[in-house]
Parts: sequence; C-alpha cells; structure tokens
Amino acid sequence: MAKVTELHVNGKALRVDADSERTLLSVLRDDLDLTGTKYGCGEGQCGACTVWLNGFPARSCHTSVGDAAQKKITTIEGLEQDGRLHPLQEAFLDAGAMQCAYCTSGMIMSGAALLRRNPNPSEEEIVHFMEGNICRCGTYRRIIMAIQGAAKVMKGGTG
Repeated sequence: MAKVTELHVNGKALRVDADSERTLLSVLRDDLDLTGTKYGCGEGQCGACTVWLNGFPARSCHTSVGDAAQKKITTIEGLEQDGRLHPLQEAFLDAGAMQCAYCTSGMIMSGAALLRRNPNPSEEEIVHFMEGNICRCGTYRRIIMAIQGAAKVMKGGTG
C-alpha cells in the first residue's frame, strides 16, 4: 500500500507516515493532533468533518489522505491568523450559534468557504450552501445570523 509522508496543513508542510487509503480525518485527528475537525456520521452527510482542500470545502471522513496529499489542507485551527479568530468564528461566539458545538467547526468551515465565494450572501443563499451541514441542537437561525454578521464585519461594518 502506498504511503503518504507529507501533508500541507494550515500553511505548513507536516511529516506523516500514513497509508494513502486512510481517511484524511483520521490522519488529522490521530496523527497530527488537529482535533477541531470532528467525526460525525462517517458517511460525508453531516458536515462535522469539513475542511478545505485547495480552498474548497470537503468532507474529510470520505477523503483519502492519498487524494489530499498534494493539496493545501485548511482545518478549523488554520482559520485563525496572527492570534485572531476568523470573523466567522467571532460571529459564532457573538450570536451564540452553538449549544453542544459538535457541528461548529464544520459549520464554520463551510460558512467561511461561502463568504470567500460570496461576501454578501442572501439568507436563501446561506441556507442553500449550508444544507449539507447538520446541527442536532437546531441552532440554524443563529448560524445564519452569525454568517450574516461575519459578512458585515468582513465588509468593514460591525456585526
């Protein structure tokens, strides 16, 4: 079985020793101790394991580490820059957009990807884009508010 020896995660080249067929999620969590990315359903349906591959959201529970090896991987830990949380991370805190917080990292990774693509999404666009992310606590209204607030802050306003 082929081995992967290096991954580009959160702007750094990291050494690994992983079979290429292992899931990216397992390598991130178990080998690199990046535990912000969560295991949810294991079937790519809930979104808890969402990371970015080359800037696009991907389900790490369904992505082999071999498929991710030559891509830039960004996890929830990589959104913070120079000690400052990403505006969407701040907005989730401000809006109280979490209860158990299990889905939060996946929600933030998907929401931040949306804001990169569309800095001023309508509520309908947010709902459509976030459809693949499930919150068992049902904080959807606050999640939408957080994404709208982050969009406003990122345009220079206040959330």
